[in-house]
Amino acid sequence: MSENKKPTLLIIDGHSLAFRAFYALPVDSFKTRDGQHTNAIHGFISMLLNLLKNEQPTHLAVAFDISRFSFRTREYPEYKGTRGETPSEFIGQIPLLQETLAAMNITTITKEDFEADDILATLSVRGTEAGYRVLVVSGDRDAIQLVNDNVTLLYPSRQGVSDLTRYDPAKVQERYGIRPEQYPDVAALVGETSDNLIGVPKVGEKTAVKWLGLYGSLQGILDNADNITGKVGESFREHKENAVRNRRLNHLVRDVELPVTVQDLERKPIDADAVRDMFARLEFRTLLDRVFKLEGVVADAPAEPVAPAAVAPAVQELLDEELGAWLARNSAAHPGGLALHVDVADGLPTAIGIASETESTVLAWHAGSADYAPFETWLAGPDPKILNDAKPIIKAFTHAGLAFEGLRTDTLVAGWLLRPASPDKTLGDLVTRYLDEHMPVDDPNQLVPEDNADNPALKAWYVARVAAAQILALDEGSARVLRDIETPSTPILARMEEFGVAVDHDLLAGLSESLGVTAADLAARAYAEIGREVNLGSPKQLQEVLFDQLNMPKTRANKTGYSTDADSLADLQAKAPHPFLGLLLEHRDATKLRQIVETLDKAIDEEGRIHTSYIQTGTSTGRLSSADPNLQNIPVRSEVGHQIRSAFTVGEGFDSLLTADYSQIEMRIMAHLSGDAGLIEAFRSGEDLHRFVGARIFGVEPADVTPLMRTKVKAMSYGLAYGLSAFGLSKQLRIDTAEAKQLMGDYFARFGAVRDYLRDVVEQAKIDGYTTTIFGRRRLFPDLASANRVLRDNAARAALNAPIQGSAADIMKIAMINIDADMREQGLESRMLLQVHDELIFEVKAAEAETLENIVRTRMASAADLSVPLEVQVGHGQNWDAAAH
Repeated sequence: MSENKKPTLLIIDGHSLAFRAFYALPVDSFKTRDGQHTNAIHGFISMLLNLLKNEQPTHLAVAFDISRFSFRTREYPEYKGTRGETPSEFIGQIPLLQETLAAMNITTITKEDFEADDILATLSVRGTEAGYRVLVVSGDRDAIQLVNDNVTLLYPSRQGVSDLTRYDPAKVQERYGIRPEQYPDVAALVGETSDNLIGVPKVGEKTAVKWLGLYGSLQGILDNADNITGKVGESFREHKENAVRNRRLNHLVRDVELPVTVQDLERKPIDADAVRDMFARLEFRTLLDRVFKLEGVVADAPAEPVAPAAVAPAVQELLDEELGAWLARNSAAHPGGLALHVDVADGLPTAIGIASETESTVLAWHAGSADYAPFETWLAGPDPKILNDAKPIIKAFTHAGLAFEGLRTDTLVAGWLLRPASPDKTLGDLVTRYLDEHMPVDDPNQLVPEDNADNPALKAWYVARVAAAQILALDEGSARVLRDIETPSTPILARMEEFGVAVDHDLLAGLSESLGVTAADLAARAYAEIGREVNLGSPKQLQEVLFDQLNMPKTRANKTGYSTDADSLADLQAKAPHPFLGLLLEHRDATKLRQIVETLDKAIDEEGRIHTSYIQTGTSTGRLSSADPNLQNIPVRSEVGHQIRSAFTVGEGFDSLLTADYSQIEMRIMAHLSGDAGLIEAFRSGEDLHRFVGARIFGVEPADVTPLMRTKVKAMSYGLAYGLSAFGLSKQLRIDTAEAKQLMGDYFARFGAVRDYLRDVVEQAKIDGYTTTIFGRRRLFPDLASANRVLRDNAARAALNAPIQGSAADIMKIAMINIDADMREQGLESRMLLQVHDELIFEVKAAEAETLENIVRTRMASAADLSVPLEVQVGHGQNWDAAAH
């Protein structure tokens, strides 16, 4: 029988393809209204439809693992032991996928104590014996051992099944230099990280293939172990049992007892109603059209046309004059910029891709090579460049001694501006969202990469195309924020991260020890109050002490009983104070502060500096966040907070620190946006804001506003901008709700424009679906239209403050951009080190102190044209705390 006339059996490793789909598609982009993630299901069905269309199988089955446990784990408990926990978003998708396949009348098979690979192996043997052409779809390279003249392995590339490698015996020989049945011997010798099978040290793939060429099989190598010379021979003789064990475990079982025959797997028509219902549950729309079109079912609506896939340009490798001419020609042809992708290892660039939407080149760059001088000149010049996640790339260029200028856009940042609440995290996510394609991704099971997916030129091509799509998606205001605020901020943040800040290890170590002693003393005193020791960090034990032993009033109920979180216990202590509870809260504070101190201390590098990472896309409002370590969680006003800040000191070669921050910037923005005459008058008069407001609310002279009055007014002023209710205000101030309502009423009676502005912000957001800052930054609020009241109310509270917080973030970044430009223009050696909340910290040369202060004051005060002045407070000192103002 000719190959064309043979029936075709297509058998698929279900978990392999589902995991590939899960990591290829962004999790947050595929979720039903009730919160069920569906990206693995969507990707799997999409890949399956491509397979059915391209391969036209007559028989079909999908095999799944039941669990990670099988006869292999009984023999070797460490088998696959290094695999991480299954992502929570993946859990639950396999049963739904199996339901979907059932609706499509596709047989799924599982077998207790065996893996899906064993099912595939068994079906491949039975299919061959029955005269079928067998196609095995698996991303597990153990399946290579199944390949023969009648069995072909379709190995999905990083791009999924739209780009398959077809392994027949000739392809296996070409790729590995071995016969298919020898592949398990190679894997046994080299080891398989994904399965936690440790190979023979010093034996790589080339060595394994060489030995198999000499001795034919692993057994042949074992028989000739004494003839293998050198260190690698010694290593093999010492660790040969690893290879023997690996070979025993990677052998696929080919005679598993299955509940179906090959003939039972004949393709059947889909159950159109069941598919329609299932896809409705999963909220899949375009996929339904594809399924119906493939199966010849008339859909309810015509399917959307599928655009032809873009073809990547051939990658050129250019040097010297040719490279210079290529860069000049393409920069002129693409005034919007050329895209860069940089492979980075140990903080240095190793390979660089440059691309437009139609051309690409790759540079195997290394320091000191004159071959790439035109690239280095172009990189330092003004020609626009497009990057994805630009900050680490800029830092890598800095480490390599390369100047970088001309950043036009960062696609990761642009994607965040388009979706600030749930930004895409990777270039692959952006490709899926804006190009509706799947970018090639790394294959963790591949011993040696065999396709071109990792080529930086290919990734640069994707960056160029994503950027072009994002330009079309950005509204005018967001485009302006990207161009004028976010993009110029990125190189500044990269330099700040590189500079770091000097920190006194001895001071932090002493503070940690002191806090440890304090925490131990507080714990001992707490134990004395209840007559026994308990774990003060255990909610269960605390519940028993508080609500059973001490019979205190119950806090809000949760899944484990009653809440013992900080807010609940603070409320409880206010309502029913008890010495044990007071000591517990103090112990928590001391423990938390010690953790902050120890985290900072561990982050100090060999040069005595801490280098935080600024996350430009970490908030919905536009504010920067910091991590590794987080410098925004250091308490400002407590005594320990002052001690922590005093550990941040001036570094060698500099003379002092300068700190500068905005005074009450959010309230100033509130005054500007609301146009409230009373607030504007307060700021223009130079009076203390809260004393001024308090005088009008309580009907007294400013001098007669008591500290308690001022506290109430301050809580009111800031709370309103965050949607604080009368109940929330009453809890915060420890007053009854009636008094809080009266206070709010009195406030709005005198500052009515604030009330009107806040109300109008939410109403307009309901109409537009978003809020905007003074400079045009948008924040989307789809939940304002939600049927769920909790979601709707939460969105309304966030919408109240989004224009205020977002404008404050914009103003701070504009100030940083202008300060940096002035410092560079004047050639100052002083450095901008940190941005924490509304504060900037600089390391200062003594001779530049006056010049720098003038720059900072001027640029911060003029960062926005508001109806009230932007007040800037500046201080100098030998450490952060001493420089406070």
